[in-house]
Amino acid sequence: MLRVVVLGAAAGGGVPQWNCGCAVCRKARSEHPELQSTQASIAVSSDGEHWFLINASPDLRQQLIATPQLHPEAGKLRHSPIAGVILTNGEIDAVAGLLSMREGWPFTIYAHDKVLAILKANSIFNVLGEKNVRRQAIEIDKAFEPALPDGAPSGIEIVPFEVPGKSAWYLEGKAHPGGSDGAGDTLGLRIKDKATGKYFYFLAACAAVTDDLKARIAGAPLVFFDGTVWRDDEMITAGLGTKTGQSMGHIAMSGDDGAIGSLAGLDIGRKVFLHINNSNPALLHDSAERKMAERAGWQIPADGTEITL
Repeated sequence: MLRVVVLGAAAGGGVPQWNCGCAVCRKARSEHPELQSTQASIAVSSDGEHWFLINASPDLRQQLIATPQLHPEAGKLRHSPIAGVILTNGEIDAVAGLLSMREGWPFTIYAHDKVLAILKANSIFNVLGEKNVRRQAIEIDKAFEPALPDGAPSGIEIVPFEVPGKSAWYLEGKAHPGGSDGAGDTLGLRIKDKATGKYFYFLAACAAVTDDLKARIAGAPLVFFDGTVWRDDEMITAGLGTKTGQSMGHIAMSGDDGAIGSLAGLDIGRKVFLHINNSNPALLHDSAERKMAERAGWQIPADGTEITL
């Protein structure tokens, strides 16, 4: 049985963002605290005892405190049920939380060579000493089974695959530590329980829905998908920034080429948006955008939501 916990559903900055006075952030600070959300990450387990994080957001410490499934076992001075972290990209949203896991508990970081090269090039990540924290490269379209701390198989099979996207924004105009050739900066994941065959897809970043992607995820029982912005020019029209969703490597929810329209008719059992920016009006429960997304079968989860397959 697969158990999935949404640790956070928001994009970079969370909701409310520390320096933002947009409509969503204002409401999240005052009359609608239920809008508050931490930055996107999920945890997955096949046995309910050992868990793997998918990305380590800057809010990880707060998320772990709020998630009983990830608390140390009672009676042990040092313990964590977290066996590993799988990184789908090298953005701050996905890797900064690793620094909150530097207290000497053993786990493994699984990431593409290009993302591992980013960690290696930044000496601050050396606080995760490789004596306790192994770094294991994963390959596109090659299944792997993350291991438990004692080396035993986890019972979870993960297939990383290429997704349209871009390298981390802080590398714009700079040489990529992992080289400029080939894919690897933005991955999707197919995560399966080997015992039951149940599976789901995780795509926290995606710049476009290709025919290959449609064929891959069609008929899936559960898909977590990039929900950063409602419309591509959302940040610009709201006066909150100068970049489009596309320029940041994210598809819009709406529009002819948006996620809602592009993934319609694929017989997906449950569709869940993640990595939702505070500028996105679909966060507001009474908005026309939220109603449109829900009519199309999409869910915007609260932090702590648990899904079982």
